[in-house]
Amino acid sequence: MNQYAGMSQDRADVGVICDLRSDTVTRPDEAMRQAMASAEVGDDVYGEDPQVNRLEATLAERLGKEAGLFLPTGTQSNLAALLAHCGRGEEIITGRDYHVFKYEAAGASVLGGIALDPLPVQPGGTLSPDAITSAVKPDDSHMPVSRLLSLENTHNGQAIPLADVRAMTDAGRAAGLSLHLDGARFFNAVGALGCSGPHLAVMFDTLSICLSKGLGAPVGSVLVGPSDLIARARCWRKMLGGGMRQSGVLAAAGLWALEHNVDRLTEDHARAEFLAKA
Repeated sequence: MNQYAGMSQDRADVGVICDLRSDTVTRPDEAMRQAMASAEVGDDVYGEDPQVNRLEATLAERLGKEAGLFLPTGTQSNLAALLAHCGRGEEIITGRDYHVFKYEAAGASVLGGIALDPLPVQPGGTLSPDAITSAVKPDDSHMPVSRLLSLENTHNGQAIPLADVRAMTDAGRAAGLSLHLDGARFFNAVGALGCSGPHLAVMFDTLSICLSKGLGAPVGSVLVGPSDLIARARCWRKMLGGGMRQSGVLAAAGLWALEHNVDRLTEDHARAEFLAKA
């Protein structure tokens, strides 16, 4: 994802008419900006921002989870989830090329004392269920305690089929692991797979949903899951510096994106397929 990060920000002089480096360069449209400008706000650290509360409740209900937590970035959302799931000396099984291992600066290890055991990622973006089972450590004081399986959907632009996701999560459940999904492009996956959000979300305890990529919001991710885990993640958010004040101006953009842009992701998929064929 970083191969273009060092490119000059001023590309007007080279005739670039469409920046296709990443869906992270999307910008709010005028209607989203108006929603942000008119947002009713309060102090979210005190739980008093109505827009943030609405965003958290809306996405949790939409995915069949008990609670939600608004965070500034997807990396912080994943990190708060990993820290809420695991204690020091415990272990996360994930993919070697997955974002939480490769592109999040080993935050779970550096800040949480959590081990990361990366497995090879197969061509379709999956982990082998047998490899997951084999990676779970025995009850041995020489080894970390295997606590969490962290997966992705999508991976490198591929929506992982539900049957493959189920095979991985079944392997994790059978081994006694909790399950987290880095759903940075969750709604892209849902649209590509032709399923409902809850149909995918039900396989996981917690999910991190990004609003600032294809959905077009300027900032923010929402972590959803059980109330007790989200309460722990809220404490971690404060400790990590993610407790914002009148953040309803940002949550309003996320709400606008959920209400107006999710269904339009299929248009993005069609354009991407057209460009690929060209």
